[in-house]
Amino acid sequence: MVLARLQQLGLDMAELQADHLCYRVGSAVRYQEMQSELAGLGVLLGESIVGGRPIATYRLHEPVRVQGQVVDVVELPAPKPGSPYPEGFEHAEFVVAGELEDLLRTHPSLDWDTGGLHKAHNPELRLRLGAASAKFHRTALAELIAAEKRDQA
Repeated sequence: MVLARLQQLGLDMAELQADHLCYRVGSAVRYQEMQSELAGLGVLLGESIVGGRPIATYRLHEPVRVQGQVVDVVELPAPKPGSPYPEGFEHAEFVVAGELEDLLRTHPSLDWDTGGLHKAHNPELRLRLGAASAKFHRTALAELIAAEKRDQA
């Protein structure tokens, strides 16, 4: 759904590389269950505390192929206390080859959320697409996790 919607909005999917999918769960118990399920489908790249709750990231043994894009990383955030989410895929993230500002200039009529554009680590743009969203950044999540591990060593 996200890819088709981005194409409808006029984004050139050839200029975007699918990075990862985010799968939300509604409870801590379901987070643990999904961790077990994803561990059977891939390898844990890392789990860290972000925004006061753990987020686990897995590289799948078998990538998901959707409309010419290949995605092999799934992000699994635990729910924030008091912020329930319906279970399911919530957003897809894409690596942009150029500058994020180029997306803004090329597609000025889109309703960009620029709140993450000035983040210190891996700035991002977001487009809300109904119940889902697409995020765009310069560095792949797996690369960020690998860099964090190197810095901690």
